[in-house]
Amino acid sequence: QVQLVESGGGLVQPGGSLRLSCAASGFALRYYAIGWFRQAPGKEREGVSCISSGDGSTLYADSVKGRFTTSRDNAKNTVFLLMNSLKPEDTAVYYCAAVPGLGRLCRLHETGWYDYWGQGIQVTVSS
Repeated sequence: QVQLVESGGGLVQPGGSLRLSCAASGFALRYYAIGWFRQAPGKEREGVSCISSGDGSTLYADSVKGRFTTSRDNAKNTVFLLMNSLKPEDTAVYYCAAVPGLGRLCRLHETGWYDYWGQGIQVTVSS
């Protein structure tokens, strides 16, 4: 059974850091393109970052560029989203998503392109 599970969310003060994890079971993440998305209350789900299968190239939304970093650990079958210099506007439920295909370049903004989704995890940035 294909499953994605996010962890590492929580409450953090502005300027702080969190590292989200997206652990996969039932398939090998290295053969999948992975996307990170977020959805704030009353807003549409938006792409934050993604990492391609194969070469591991990454893309970032302008709003997080220079602050967030996506990486993968194939041995742990996990993808990470390191979030630094967090701002209140980063508050949202964060989701990871996956689509199969070795060498597949990820797509940052297309939620419908991804086949599998995690349940989401809350990130709250507040003093």
